[in-house]
Formats: sequence, structure tokens, C-alpha cells
Amino acid sequence: MTYGQTAGRALAMALFLGIAGPSLAAVSTIGGGLGRECYLAAEFNHERSMALDVCNKALATEMMKRRDRAATLVNRGIIYMQAREFDKALADYDAALRLEPRLAEAHVNRGIAILYRGGDDREAIAALTRGLELKPNRPEVAYFTRAIAHEVVGDAQAAYFDYQAAATAAPNWEQPVEQLKRFKVQRRQAASG
Repeated sequence: MTYGQTAGRALAMALFLGIAGPSLAAVSTIGGGLGRECYLAAEFNHERSMALDVCNKALATEMMKRRDRAATLVNRGIIYMQAREFDKALADYDAALRLEPRLAEAHVNRGIAILYRGGDDREAIAALTRGLELKPNRPEVAYFTRAIAHEVVGDAQAAYFDYQAAATAAPNWEQPVEQLKRFKVQRRQAASG
């Protein structure tokens, strides 16, 4: 791993620890019951053991539509990710995608988990890009994380544009604006000829 990748990974982990709770892309479920409680636990970062218990019971005991089961897997994956158990989170996202391949939040959270676990950063970018194509509820999360991934692989220009997209998608979110302050944009004159 090069110095740039190491620095990028350190930035990624610092940002993850600072933003993970409120910015992961939880998926709401239709109706009530334990599936809804699992969503609330993921969305509001409830105490981990209680949250996992609710999600596990929902998956084991409730009859759910296919989309709600996939959403509950994503939400349990978020709880694992908040506990930095990235392999368990990835297993849940992959299971959700087997049920609902077009569930944007499953792709987005999968990309986040791949990035923060470490490994194939380009796979993280691909997952985040796929999630964005499917129109997630919180595109700013995908743009912001993809910007970090672009920095990790050394693509500052793509990172800059993704931070801009995150700031545009969520104008009241300070983190993308703060990251944009680190960039210096230089305009080049076109060569005449």
C-alpha cells in the first residue's frame, strides 16, 4: 500500500467513525412489527445487542414480503457496520441483494462496508456507483463515501466532484463542505493551436 493509499485509508476511517451513525443508509419497512423496530434501531443507532436481538427476531419469526426481508437484512448489516463487524455486514448486504438486486441502499451500504473493511477499493466504488444508479433515499451518503474511495485510489478530481455532489444533495450537511475546503481548483487554459 502506498503512502497515499495509507493516508486515504486513515481519512476514510476517521470520517467513518465521525459520521457512520447518522449517515448510513437505513431502509424503512412497510407496516409495524419487529422489522420496523429493526429499521428504527439501525436508523437511530440504538444499543447494539438490543438492536441485533430485534433484527434477528424479525428475520427468524416474522412473515415479511421479499423487499421488507431484504430491508431488514440491510438494517441489521448497518448495526454490524456500526460495531465495525464489516464481514457480517457484507454477508447481510449480499443476502439482501440476492432477494432484491435493485435495492439501492444494499449496494450503497455494501460499498461503504467494503471501503471501511479495506480491500478492493474499486469494488467499493462500483457498489456505490450502482447504488447511485438505483436512486437511493440518501444519495449524499453514496457520493460522500465514493469521494473518500476515490481519494483512497488517488483520483482527486473524481473525489472533488463527488464531495460537490454530496454537498448539493444535502446542503445542510457540513461534512462534504469541510472536505471540499481541502481542495484547490486550478483552471487550465486550452492550448491554442
